[in-house]
Amino acid sequence: MIINTYIQDAEPGKGSGLRLAVFQGKGAAGTTDAMSRNIAKLERVVQTAKEYNAHLISFPELYLSGYAISPETAYELAMEVSSPPLEEVSSIAKKYGIGIICPYPEKATVAGKIRYYDSITVFNEEGSLLKNYRKTHLWGPDEKKIWNAGYEFEEEGEAFTVFYVHDFPVGVLNCYEAEFSELARILALKGAKLIVIPTAADESTILSTGKWTQTPYPDVSKTLIPAHAYENSIFISYSNRCQEETLNGNVVGKYLGNSMVANPHGELMVAAKNEVTLLLADCIPSEYGPTHPENTSYLEDRRTGLYEDLVKPSK
Repeated sequence: MIINTYIQDAEPGKGSGLRLAVFQGKGAAGTTDAMSRNIAKLERVVQTAKEYNAHLISFPELYLSGYAISPETAYELAMEVSSPPLEEVSSIAKKYGIGIICPYPEKATVAGKIRYYDSITVFNEEGSLLKNYRKTHLWGPDEKKIWNAGYEFEEEGEAFTVFYVHDFPVGVLNCYEAEFSELARILALKGAKLIVIPTAADESTILSTGKWTQTPYPDVSKTLIPAHAYENSIFISYSNRCQEETLNGNVVGKYLGNSMVANPHGELMVAAKNEVTLLLADCIPSEYGPTHPENTSYLEDRRTGLYEDLVKPSK
């Protein structure tokens, strides 16, 4: 595993910043055995991140089950947020004293019906659940075939919330949602100084039809994500897979391996090549001054009364 760091001699103090770890890996998908191996790998990676005094670590989208799986497999592996595999992840967070962002396939009864979500759990360093986030913007017809969109019902609570790790405000989004400027802006307005985005951006994956996708996913890690970090004066990370994902020994996905962390000036702090990598970055807002003369601020200078067209359905 390559370890790529942008960290100082001393870790950031509580409230002043956060040392973030981002794991980019490859592996098996689609079976309970693969899930067990993924959890074992998670603990090994967490242990390494803790050796660097990381406060929070992120894993790729649908880390526990794998991403390129059929609807039938997704439903078979889907679990409640209180399930034993996630209890094990919680225990690992507590054991090593580190926050963990662990994506998984969720099964939940919502509005009187069993539904399935592409979800993300966030545990703090004591193993307590800070957030169970359900993906709201599903990519393409295949994800919409497999998953329900999150937060369609009032009982699910609020979608975009900010939680604290190391007394530092953090929010999460999921893969395709990295490409919606509105979502990063909402979290920034709510006080997030870091947004962590697990993803499964691919070169090609097998669809539920059995066919491979023909066009590689766009590399937003070098375009949209740094721009969103800049326009909101926050840190944003992208946590992807790399190389191949396998199901029963057969390749079902090939991934871009473009994990990264961008700073409030829209610059890449650390970025991975397409290989198994652990990124570490110190996210300290005070080290980044204003981007414009006279402390001009995009957030403060908005004229929200003119923006009603933004929430109108597209024609």
